[in-house]
Amino acid sequence: MSGSNVTFPSNGSEGAGYLARPSSGQGPGVVVIQEWWGLNDQIREVCDRFAEEGFVALAPDLYRGEVTREPDEAAKLMMALNLERAAKDMVGAVDFLAGHDAVTSKGVGVIGFCMGGGLALWLATLRPEKVEAVAPYYGVIPWPAAQPDYARLTAPVQGHYAELDNSANPAAARALEEQLHGLGKTAEFFIYPGADHAFTNHHRPEVFHAEHTETAWQRTLAFFRDNVR
Repeated sequence: MSGSNVTFPSNGSEGAGYLARPSSGQGPGVVVIQEWWGLNDQIREVCDRFAEEGFVALAPDLYRGEVTREPDEAAKLMMALNLERAAKDMVGAVDFLAGHDAVTSKGVGVIGFCMGGGLALWLATLRPEKVEAVAPYYGVIPWPAAQPDYARLTAPVQGHYAELDNSANPAAARALEEQLHGLGKTAEFFIYPGADHAFTNHHRPEVFHAEHTETAWQRTLAFFRDNVR
């Protein structure tokens, strides 16, 4: 397994991100969308973990180098995110990865966490011909301009949400699941009991839940292996 910083075309501009490859050198592609903290060590570790499981994983840097550990600063970065540029960067990441020599799948899977969970859903509607599966983790979409047009969605959705989450609560998760089913989409959402927002982030011990993280991880791996080929 090896990871490195990369650049890729982003609709006339240049995007950047972190790419992790499996030791075999090739595998199905997965795009990993960051939390509101930025492209930090935790997101790179998610990419590395996918590479260990045989995937080629790319996390685009939507903040263009900015990273924080402070919630107030993270909230400011999230709300100040240039959505048009972020959309171009995410679509550029999908196209770059889908066309990469190391990627064996026709399209890619997309996973995102918190802010990135919402953006993952949006991305699946922006590039439906290349996103083959999408796994939002406690996804939040705080921007009116980034509401997905789910009629365009073709990928199956596997959602992971926390019982005690105030920002992406179980009622909102179930409502989205029902909305997708109503549109004839394939969706399965899991609510993890006793878990809080960001329960899979091991860099945040106050909310990290090891057992639920492993369960969600195994479900996601099986989901991507079934759909990203």
